[in-house]
Amino acid sequence: MAYTENQITQLGQLDSTGMYLDDFLLTWDRTDDEIAAVFKTAEILMELRKNNISSRVFDSGLAVSLFRDNSTRTRFSYSSACNMLGLAVQDLDEGKSQIAHGETVRETANMVSFMADVIGIRDDMYIGKGNAYMREVAESVEQGYKAGILEQRPTLVNLQCDIDHPTQSMTDTLHLIQHFGSLDKLKGKKIAMSWAYSPSYGKPLSVPQGVIGLMTRFGMDVVLAHPEGYEVMPEVEAIARKNAEASGGSFTKTGSMAEAFADADIVYPKSWAPFNAMEKRTTLYGNGDMDGIKSLEKELLVQNANFKEWECTEELMALTRDKSALYMHCLPADITGVSCKQGEVAATVFDRYRDPLYSQASYKPYIIAAMIFLAKFKNPAEKLSQILQQNRPRIF
Repeated sequence: MAYTENQITQLGQLDSTGMYLDDFLLTWDRTDDEIAAVFKTAEILMELRKNNISSRVFDSGLAVSLFRDNSTRTRFSYSSACNMLGLAVQDLDEGKSQIAHGETVRETANMVSFMADVIGIRDDMYIGKGNAYMREVAESVEQGYKAGILEQRPTLVNLQCDIDHPTQSMTDTLHLIQHFGSLDKLKGKKIAMSWAYSPSYGKPLSVPQGVIGLMTRFGMDVVLAHPEGYEVMPEVEAIARKNAEASGGSFTKTGSMAEAFADADIVYPKSWAPFNAMEKRTTLYGNGDMDGIKSLEKELLVQNANFKEWECTEELMALTRDKSALYMHCLPADITGVSCKQGEVAATVFDRYRDPLYSQASYKPYIIAAMIFLAKFKNPAEKLSQILQQNRPRIF
């Protein structure tokens, strides 16, 4: 238990008080100490589970789950995280609620929150909408709490929006911490966040934006690679440049996948839709223009097909540092000859990294649980120390 005790001591040296009774919406809204505290708390929770120690800090309570887009890993990770802490998960199915009859966001947020401790939302489909919706929900429950309607203020966790995917980028970083040994050891490492070809068109920008918006904070050399026309949000690029300057790392862009992979320690080839196309898509959906949507889909699939050579191949992997960079993906990947005719990554590359990819995904429940834990306890180190001392078994 000495290792866990040491981890808890390290957590106590970080200032995470700003996360108490607050939401987790964007990584760049949080301080360096708060980000580090999430990683440290996640690692402690992992150790507790490995040692068969229960981390259930709630005897009851609800975790509301609202997914406006399909999900496997994040949905199950959220449920696992909440269950780990002792909360029951309830999906909010908008089609089966009064939302379909015109119920306001403020009303819905309060009605589902009477005994809710956390609300997890995934709303990544429409530029300018997802993060704004989350903030409206957060403001609504804040008003309900201050008015005395809600006995507790539910914490809102961004499970992916149009701007950022904080639980994913934090999970990716924890994977790097485990792989390289510590957060400090990420300094100077080169990561290639590269666009890759996909036979589908509408993948969100929030994964690449989350990566460049977070990993530039750790002194890493972050390279964003994409063909012309696949730019991400300029305001997120500005955040990445600012972070890199402050951390002593770098943020650069290139139109060459090979240049991005050269001497890289980590590669992250992932398809995403063009920013301007996602803006257009949002407008078309807002106007109910389904013919326009179909036309846009055809246009973007043709555009994607111009860049089929943007694939993570063995030849590109041979350009990386020692020919053995860590391959990462948020999954599911478009695997050439397996899940599609031609896609983001060669089957031989994916197969070689399958186990590390699964390990990467396995950290997400702990990241989400850590975000919730830090929002619920003003002195998280003290609470975790109590849990360790109680030594209550998870499995009897």
